[in-house]
Amino acid sequence: MRDHQPLALAVFVAIFTITAQAQFSVLYNYGTNFDDPITPSGVVAQGRDGKLYGAAAFGGAFSCGAVFKITTNGTYSKIHDVETNTNEGCYLEGGLTLGTDGNFYGTTAEGGVGSGGTIFKMTPSGSVTVLYSFTNGSDGGFPFAPPVQARDGNFYGTTSEHGANGYGTVYKLTSGGTFSTLHQFDLTDGAAPLGPLVQGTDGSLYGTASSGGADGLLGSGVVFKITTAGNLTVLHSFSDNPDGAEPDAGLIQGTDGNYYGTTRSGGTSGAGVVFKITPAGTLTVLHSMESTADGGNPVAGLVQASDGNFYGANVIGGSLGYGTLFKITASGTFSVLYNFDGTTGSEPSSTLFQHTNGILYSDAFCGGRITSGSPDCDPVNTSGVFYSLNEKLKGFVSLLPYSGKVGSKIGIFGQGFTNASTVSFNGTASTATFVSGTYLTATVPTGATTGFVTVTTSTSTLKSKNRFRVTP
Repeated sequence: MRDHQPLALAVFVAIFTITAQAQFSVLYNYGTNFDDPITPSGVVAQGRDGKLYGAAAFGGAFSCGAVFKITTNGTYSKIHDVETNTNEGCYLEGGLTLGTDGNFYGTTAEGGVGSGGTIFKMTPSGSVTVLYSFTNGSDGGFPFAPPVQARDGNFYGTTSEHGANGYGTVYKLTSGGTFSTLHQFDLTDGAAPLGPLVQGTDGSLYGTASSGGADGLLGSGVVFKITTAGNLTVLHSFSDNPDGAEPDAGLIQGTDGNYYGTTRSGGTSGAGVVFKITPAGTLTVLHSMESTADGGNPVAGLVQASDGNFYGANVIGGSLGYGTLFKITASGTFSVLYNFDGTTGSEPSSTLFQHTNGILYSDAFCGGRITSGSPDCDPVNTSGVFYSLNEKLKGFVSLLPYSGKVGSKIGIFGQGFTNASTVSFNGTASTATFVSGTYLTATVPTGATTGFVTVTTSTSTLKSKNRFRVTP
């Protein structure tokens, strides 16, 4: 049981904290409506309409979770209730990812025809199609993370349990719906992968497994690389101290080409670490959490924002005991940005997402509205919040996908677009098609080279955070 200050003092401190850190805002309290989803988790995605789409594993009309969308100023609407009787499965643990077709992709952790969870596609209006049902056999089961779409157009993901050896799998689902298992974890190369995969600039997929590794049953997890053909290499086996343990979240590739992530526990104080790892497997601990000062147990991953810094969340600790939001540079300079106070959320276990407007958004698993009692993690009284963190970061454009051949069509996400908006690929002008104020398409022009994509509107010039790779 966490030790909290008396409620009156906590409220005073909370008011002072919110005033001093006015960039933080609660946009929605889950549980406000009777059939709301509750205790949200996983990643959120920005749709072509500029809204944010997310999911919660519990609550909703059938208590199996629901999918929602929310505007950047907090207008919330639920768009789909998961109903296990329709073979969709139950419990959307990992959130959603956006496909190149404009639809969202995710997983349910249990249920479905095979009882091992499902992979599904959902339109922006909430219409769901089940693409695959896991059987808890050699194909795996309990798919925690949503799949990601690679350059080849196929979807790749993991299951956290089952498979031939009982420790989870890596799978591939083609755009035409053909499923195949790429790898069966055997404990020595990891077990229980929970976070989403990320495709690196080299074409391989990178990920983490939360346990197992070189020490087998005593292992603290691994970082791995796997090719789209299924060849897996363990890049690092965690040893608890000093390099951390239980890497629950996925990785991101920084603009420097290295990968960045977190571990839930371990490190010099046992409260988790932020780490950097090269594509060849050299790992550096950037910061070990100290739970009172920093917060601790970062279940969520990191996002590299438009200022080049990394932003993340700690589930516990901080000055008020309910978790923190933090910033860390690529060299390891660490600072706490916000201390949750319970009424503004607690246990932030979802990875932050930077909208193209520059503002960071995410969910806190618990906290928020209080109908009675304390703001501890009690879904009857506190069901989580959706929040924003405005660090006055620059707006930008995001691309889907971030690579393509000359002549291919690329989706561009941003804001303030008009029919007069122009697009260039590393300085080479492109033909752009206006779709909406938040979405354009553009053709990779002849002569384009790898570099940043720029969109010029009547009021601003917006540049992509990452380089677009022109492929042969």
